[in-house]
Amino acid sequence: MGVSAIADRQAQKALVTGSAWMTAGSIFSRILGAIYVIPWYLWMGHAAAAGNALFARGYNIYSLFLIISTAGIPSAVSKQVAHYLASGAYASAKRLFERSLVLMIGLGVVSAGALWGLTPLLALQNGQVDPRMLPVLHALVWPLLLIPPMSIFRGYFQGFAEMAPSAISQLLEQFARVVYMLGSTYLIMKAGSGDYVQAVAHSTFGAFVGAVLALGYLIGVYWRRHEAFVEVTAVPPAPTKTLLQEVLRQSLPFIILDAGTVLYQFFDQYSFPELLHHFFLVSEPQQEYLYGLFAFNTNKLVMIVVSLASAMAVTAIPLLATAYTHRDRRGVADQIENILRLFFLVMWPSALGMAAVARPLYTLFYVDDHLGEAMLAFDAYVAIFMGLFTVLAAVMQGLYQNRQAIRYFLIGLGVKMLVQYPLVFWTVSFGPLVATLIGMATTVVLMLLALDRQYDLDWARLGHDVTQLLLASLVMFGCVVVVVGGLSVAIGGMRKLTAVPVLLVGATVGVAVYGYLILRWRLADDLFGPRLAAIRRRLRIR
Repeated sequence: MGVSAIADRQAQKALVTGSAWMTAGSIFSRILGAIYVIPWYLWMGHAAAAGNALFARGYNIYSLFLIISTAGIPSAVSKQVAHYLASGAYASAKRLFERSLVLMIGLGVVSAGALWGLTPLLALQNGQVDPRMLPVLHALVWPLLLIPPMSIFRGYFQGFAEMAPSAISQLLEQFARVVYMLGSTYLIMKAGSGDYVQAVAHSTFGAFVGAVLALGYLIGVYWRRHEAFVEVTAVPPAPTKTLLQEVLRQSLPFIILDAGTVLYQFFDQYSFPELLHHFFLVSEPQQEYLYGLFAFNTNKLVMIVVSLASAMAVTAIPLLATAYTHRDRRGVADQIENILRLFFLVMWPSALGMAAVARPLYTLFYVDDHLGEAMLAFDAYVAIFMGLFTVLAAVMQGLYQNRQAIRYFLIGLGVKMLVQYPLVFWTVSFGPLVATLIGMATTVVLMLLALDRQYDLDWARLGHDVTQLLLASLVMFGCVVVVVGGLSVAIGGMRKLTAVPVLLVGATVGVAVYGYLILRWRLADDLFGPRLAAIRRRLRIR
């Protein structure tokens, strides 16, 4: 086996291992962040729909501020640390981390102050200040102080291809957040005043509680593993000014592209109520119900699927930066193709599987609502394009194609803005989702064409592999739809209690069918190597 083949196999192993850690941490974190909805929704009682909409509006604003406050620097740090390590400039990597950490502490303070000061303006709804938004946004000021420096630790570890600390810290952060959310909501709604605005405000403050625990863990990992990290070559560290200039230059694209899905949601938050009132006669509760369906209810579940793509994207950036630094054009092309194979290996069955079990899944978390269930199924398809955008944006940034990535994203966002107006008129609450699908699909096509022009991807082989994965996922989808539909008829409707066994049986059938086809058709052997052959022998699959 040649040197390039060994390097490619090592890169594949790093991609799979890193993605496994980040996927596990991200998906369990998202699942934990979705499961809390079941008791939270019940305890909110009659205020559940209003609480959903209020929570979604506050978190959309917070998410945008969070992305601006981190300024794309953590991802840029990950990319540049990998670049310095590949060049042997270890001291530069260490100094970059230290200076970036100081910078992020300052940005956290500035962004927290900005959110507090702009709260009255951001709380505007239909031209008037919504007083319910004020305590919610004020509660979200505090996590902005901690999450920017916390993200620098994660970016630094990821530059070393150490994905475990990031994954574990995500779980700890989400666990502490959910415990605080549920505890405070129960005390307020069941044992206290019953003020749902106060309950939502405390629920959002849980982000600060989670950040405290996660940051403490990351500092401990750094102290144990990296505090003694020093230069082991004669290469002196680059000047601080040069390091920060490089990071800031790389960070701007990360701000825009990391904010991609958030900007889409931010546009929906302010345009959808206006368009709804323009086209239809709707009451305030009806508006909050429709907005909450796609902005909170379905989004909360679909983001579990999108988080899979985000995990792969985080893993891809340092690996691509390393290949790019070594000027390995064929290695870069192979990495891109492996990333796409891994993406579709996971995303096809995840999205189609969620669509297949949409009814019991939505009922378990909320209520048996046919509109919500149909919207969840459609949103699962949208997640494929959202996830692919996330991965391709990371790939282009890892290859220093920042301007092109931003341009393609802005074109897609412009397309969404243009088509949203007629789509809300034609499809009401489905309008923002359809517009998002069209906008994301536009960006994805432009990015794929650009990468193909630059690196001459092997579309014949890649297309065959992706099509085979889609076929296996469609077979799985059909089996699960039949099973879920049959069980729903047999039990005479869907309720929270009956949704659990239906969901478990449907998910088990889906995993079994897809797993069998992956092994039988050898669809993942290139990525996972001889491990799958050993599994086939044990299961006696030829």
